[in-house]
Amino acid sequence: MIRTFDVRSLGIDAVVTALERPPARVAADIHAAVETIVAAVRERGDDALLELTARFDRFDAGAASALAITADEMQAAEAQTPADVREAIRYAADRIARYHAEAMPRSWRITDEHGSVLGTEVRPLDRVGLYVPGGRAAYPSTVLMTAIPARVAGVREIVLVTPPDAEGRVRPAVLAAARAAGVTEAWRVGGAQAVAALAYGTKSIRRVDKIVGPGNIYVALAKRRVFGDVGIDMVAGPSEVLVVADASARADWIAADLLAQAEHDPMARAVLVTDARPLIDATRAALEWRLADLPRRAIAAAALEANGALIHVSDLAEAIELANRLAPEHLELYVREPRALLPRIRHAGAVFLGGHTPEVVGDYVAGPNHVLPTGGTARFSSPLGTEDFVKRSSVIEYTASGLAAALPHLRALARVEGLDAHARAAEARDPRGEGT
Repeated sequence: MIRTFDVRSLGIDAVVTALERPPARVAADIHAAVETIVAAVRERGDDALLELTARFDRFDAGAASALAITADEMQAAEAQTPADVREAIRYAADRIARYHAEAMPRSWRITDEHGSVLGTEVRPLDRVGLYVPGGRAAYPSTVLMTAIPARVAGVREIVLVTPPDAEGRVRPAVLAAARAAGVTEAWRVGGAQAVAALAYGTKSIRRVDKIVGPGNIYVALAKRRVFGDVGIDMVAGPSEVLVVADASARADWIAADLLAQAEHDPMARAVLVTDARPLIDATRAALEWRLADLPRRAIAAAALEANGALIHVSDLAEAIELANRLAPEHLELYVREPRALLPRIRHAGAVFLGGHTPEVVGDYVAGPNHVLPTGGTARFSSPLGTEDFVKRSSVIEYTASGLAAALPHLRALARVEGLDAHARAAEARDPRGEGT
């Protein structure tokens, strides 16, 4: 059902190689389809959107105006959402907002010895697009995780796109979350065509500055295709969790956490790394009995077989080395002293400390973002946050004495690069008349 590796006999390099996932090989026809869709929307705008929505989502809107989700619809959807779900949305929204407000980048200034002022001005983006998967499933948590950081950052226009069902409906919980999160505009359109509309604009949907949020392979390729014409957050892959555990951990809790990731997708990854050999056997047994009555049993079982692993290491130092090599999206430190290991973690999208911090709290209610780097990209990228919805401008204000002190160095660098006019622009301000 799930593979077992022993680092002590195989070596860490062999285990990393066995678990590494090369970049997905996407069929040429999918690449071609995305190119065609993006080009059609860019060239024909609303007409292409209507045609593609009818083809892929089986919703015949008739007119572009019917793709819009009105404020009245959102209010009605909120009323249709069960009271406990509305309360959960409010609870999660408050925690997400508080966390991201604390992480908000801020403008700053320093003054040097000549009285010259240097610094950074942080400004929000004007208009951002949020892609939220839909159709057969509802993801109100993704609405909260993408819209609230944008709102906290000060973005004025927050545009939601999500695919409808064949009747043009969007799940009420998604729209209730959009209303709670501060979404200012919403459209029932999905797929690569929605990404293209956000990137290039149509008569009905104005272009945005940046597109964030997860989606299927068509959405991921479309985001990659439009990057440069518009900003994007990341190109996300299948979900993954790596649990580092010692003998103090409960096998049934570990199994529950592994299955929470495995049920996402057959490509999801669920890995246990431990220095306690009996824990591997106990976790395998717990996986079997927990799988028995899981509604998404077939998906979870396929993920465990193809991408899961139970790994025995010599000690926790070796476990941490392996974790850093794999750079997982979610990393659980389920050990006696998790805080002691945290300073040694270099690469992970999110780190969960202790047995009472299952990864699923991060998915929904803890506050930190659940849009995270996957596939080892935590080596160089970070979770979605307020930083993704602002941009920085450098601020430079020199005094006369500051410019005079810099002049000989500026002159030397400009002339070694063969840019004499650069040097003369500073020399023209020299009170000693050297630039005249």
